[in-house]
Amino acid sequence: MPASSGATSRQPLSFFRSFFCRTSSRQDATPPLFLKFRSSTVFIVFTVCLAIFTDVLFYGLIVPVLPFSLSEQVGVPQEKVQHWTAILLACYNAALFVGSAIAGFYADHSSSRRWPLLLGLVALCASTLLLCLGKTIALLVVGRLLQGFSAAVVWSVGLALLVDTAGNDIGYLMGYVNIAMSVGLLISPVIGGAVYEAAGYYAVYYIAFAIIACDIALRLALIEKKVARRWLVEPDDGMNHNDAEQDVVGIREPSAAASAIDCRRRPDPNGEKEADEDPSPTRGAAQRNTVAANPAAPPLLVPPKHRFLELVKSRRIIAALLGIILEASIGASANPLQQSLAFDTVVPIYVKDTFSWNSTAAGLVFICVMIPGFASPIIGKLADRYGAKWFSVVGFASSIPALVCLRFVTNSTMEHKILLCALLTILGVTLVTIANTPLMAEIGYAVEEKEAQQPGIWGEKGVYGMAYGLFTSSFALGGTIGSLTAGYINAGPGWGTTTWTLGILAALGAVVSFWLGPEPSAAKPNYLQPKPSSPGDT
Repeated sequence: MPASSGATSRQPLSFFRSFFCRTSSRQDATPPLFLKFRSSTVFIVFTVCLAIFTDVLFYGLIVPVLPFSLSEQVGVPQEKVQHWTAILLACYNAALFVGSAIAGFYADHSSSRRWPLLLGLVALCASTLLLCLGKTIALLVVGRLLQGFSAAVVWSVGLALLVDTAGNDIGYLMGYVNIAMSVGLLISPVIGGAVYEAAGYYAVYYIAFAIIACDIALRLALIEKKVARRWLVEPDDGMNHNDAEQDVVGIREPSAAASAIDCRRRPDPNGEKEADEDPSPTRGAAQRNTVAANPAAPPLLVPPKHRFLELVKSRRIIAALLGIILEASIGASANPLQQSLAFDTVVPIYVKDTFSWNSTAAGLVFICVMIPGFASPIIGKLADRYGAKWFSVVGFASSIPALVCLRFVTNSTMEHKILLCALLTILGVTLVTIANTPLMAEIGYAVEEKEAQQPGIWGEKGVYGMAYGLFTSSFALGGTIGSLTAGYINAGPGWGTTTWTLGILAALGAVVSFWLGPEPSAAKPNYLQPKPSSPGDT
């Protein structure tokens, strides 16, 4: 009886270990439950997109609540609320800017992308508690710093994980990231304001905690594809390991890769040590693509001592980062979230003064900008085939007339309101969808091109984390620059000058985009090889 009782008490613990265990290095270890589904592309993409949606939604939920939190919870005088609101925004942006590169660097040195993601989740939970229960300015500042760090981890590590998973569909998957971000930006301030008015201060955070709980469950359940392979490869069993990987986790790699990997794993006839004891779990996606493209390629190079410096020496990376800064600068100028945080961003405050709209109406008008974002996966798929260059050039260039024509919205009439909505819809198509999605994917394209040219330059674990850390830092920098610059210009020379300024920024973005890379078929010849399909491909 005691033995039976002990076995019964261990059953929940055994189930927990079986479900969440994923780091065992033993080839004969029992695989985690639902391995195929938890390591599928669909599940990984959904988890990353929910993490990004959660970050954006939480950011927007507290926007309408923060001024009341400062005055009612902390006791800040009403004349100081706007001052401290701006300081708290600066804390968030500073943590996002600095933390992105740090999170990306750590992700590229850790054994798994999931651990940094879980670390970001801890920071998100802590920031939510501090912002909800904080009664002093110091606690709110710490909460905003942790929130910025959490966002840095989610964007840097999450996008790197997507690229690890994407294979040849980087742009396509980045399109879904764009959708998650757009939906979060659109609904969060409306929900936050409505819930606060209807149910009070703490009800807003109840929603945040409920979404965070879903996020926790998905991040704990996630299994990276490279980790899932540990339960798939069994040496010397006479089977095609590449086919087994496809059946279980849906990896789409040319069959040449399997033969190349098998050759590297097989011991030599003299009984010496295997050339590569564990080739697939730690090797980056770009390096695997290189092997797949040309199994007879030159030996892998020894990675440079400061391989991260190679990122900022790449013309394509620099062009993409500059394009992201410019795109974020334009977007921040018309961001209703920034306006709610007491920065003089242009469109929301202008429609409030011109049309006498309240904050809810000013926020809802951005549906026109966000709805076209649902076409982002289509643009991303085209960028995967034809490259990011011309899409970004066309996106920036075609947004110039719409930005400049915003100056003609001057009267509170139905015609001018329709004109505003039409111009914002055009900007949603050109700037948010056509220009932004390929820029996000270009980071991955550039890293893979460098790997194809110099195999092994990024080392065993790659640099996707650091690359997308730089992307996130650039986005934070562009958002801050855009909010401040457009606000000061609109407060000084006025609305007409502001629209010309935004048009100039879009023109610079079009020029910078000419330095993006060629189409993937030229940069990554392995993309031209046929990709075998399998029943397990998800």
